[in-house]
Amino acid sequence: MTGIICVNKDKDITSFGVVAKVRGITGERKAGHTGTLDPMATGVLPVMLGGATRFLDFLPDSDKGYRAGFVLGKTTDTLDITGKATGEYEVTASRQDVEKVLDSFRGVISQVPPMYSAVSVDGQRLYDLARKGVEVERQPRQVEIKKLELVDYSDGEYVIDTVCSKGTYIRTLIDDIGRSLGCGAVMTSLTRTLAMGFSLESCVTVKELQYRRDNGIPFDDLIVDVEKLFEAYGKAYVSPAQARRFSNGGALSLDRLRSRLNDGIYRVYSPDGLFLGLGEADNQKQELSVKKLLVRRD
Repeated sequence: MTGIICVNKDKDITSFGVVAKVRGITGERKAGHTGTLDPMATGVLPVMLGGATRFLDFLPDSDKGYRAGFVLGKTTDTLDITGKATGEYEVTASRQDVEKVLDSFRGVISQVPPMYSAVSVDGQRLYDLARKGVEVERQPRQVEIKKLELVDYSDGEYVIDTVCSKGTYIRTLIDDIGRSLGCGAVMTSLTRTLAMGFSLESCVTVKELQYRRDNGIPFDDLIVDVEKLFEAYGKAYVSPAQARRFSNGGALSLDRLRSRLNDGIYRVYSPDGLFLGLGEADNQKQELSVKKLLVRRD
């Protein structure tokens, strides 16, 4: 089984836990996810199966979409509602104040990664240090908030929709919003609505996968070709002889290809449109080398 199943992750399970369940249900021994979601988070989690796992290190950067809830007047050490309270503050900000402050967070902004994150500092994961009560200096990072809208407000909880660049921490975004309002803020819920080109409508739950397994319903219609993850890369079509050479790990001469390629990574296809894998064009070397081949049966 080679390809991608996009899972709508449930709350209170780790991303690795989801992968383990998918592996057990499908019977595919090789599986991996394309980007971690915190246990409290739900939503889009693409899981790569079989030969598709060979491409985990070659995933292009892609925008992420989130819907997040938060309340004002509180802060925690994890920046979400599951953490230890670090402060409570009087809230004088109105809904209009919240909508106004969002303007300053649209576009390219600077973020400091939270201590409870997988970022490494001097070879140590920040969350490992945080669990020991150690806080270290973190360097700010540039991220881009491409969409940020207030979509709901009820019973003191605000809900925002955002589309952002890879590496954006929504917990940090909400904490920074709270700081700007002068009353603190903490994330209460998080759903990833977009990842690697997949939306929630593309997803299936683990429960639904188990139902199929229990009732003998095939998974074929849920498996997405791995090449979908690489639509940001251009295409390169090769001849039958070149396809054989490329599939055997051999580099191709750029001057013998049908079209001129710029430097960079390409999706490589046989003449009949079969995806062979990823290649990298280098005009100085005048070759299209193999980055990763798709093995359909491991």
